[in-house]
Amino acid sequence: MNSYLVVLTWAIVGAGAGWFVRWGSVKLARLEGLQPGDKPWQRYGPVVLCAGVFAVYAFALHPFSLLVVHSVFACVLVQVIFFDFEHRLILDRVIFPSMALAVLVSLTPLVDKNLGWWQQAWWVGMAVGLAAGALFLLLALAGSAIFKAEALGFGDVKLAAFMGFLLGWPYTFSAIFYGVLLAGIVSIGVIVWRRSMKGTIAYGPYLAAGALILLLYPLK
Repeated sequence: MNSYLVVLTWAIVGAGAGWFVRWGSVKLARLEGLQPGDKPWQRYGPVVLCAGVFAVYAFALHPFSLLVVHSVFACVLVQVIFFDFEHRLILDRVIFPSMALAVLVSLTPLVDKNLGWWQQAWWVGMAVGLAAGALFLLLALAGSAIFKAEALGFGDVKLAAFMGFLLGWPYTFSAIFYGVLLAGIVSIGVIVWRRSMKGTIAYGPYLAAGALILLLYPLK
């Protein structure tokens, strides 16, 4: 099949997946006692982002089984991005099952019978997930102690652990670097726009965006 046709087809699939992400997020918000927003970016953002991400992945990732796996996790990350932007919350109902799925995939030999996700030994993803979660937990506790305020939420801690289970070594820390870089750029932009250093930003969406970038790459 023509590669451009595959990209177009998978972008349409991504738009459908984005609609499902938004629909699920609305249901989950109501389960949490939250009021879903109705702004255009809230309604259509997941659809547009999923369509774009799916299209780029379809162009870059082969074989098809690898494309499907990356795309499934991309949906999780898109949900995290928009839900955290909207409600400043990363849901346990989303992140814990995603952790379990990431661990399962890390144990599945996709290319070599002795190696799983990212062509690493079965224990690497779990070790990196625990390490990333512990690092962000320490940062969260240190931030609370120093600044007397929540610098990082425990949702960010769980997201970092999920990224570790998903990406392994050293890709998790590359994704975190991209996420911190994006958050820093946005923070500077907000400071310049508001002409004030007051206020906070949600880190989860930027960490998730870093993971989306790393998922662009195939197994190595």
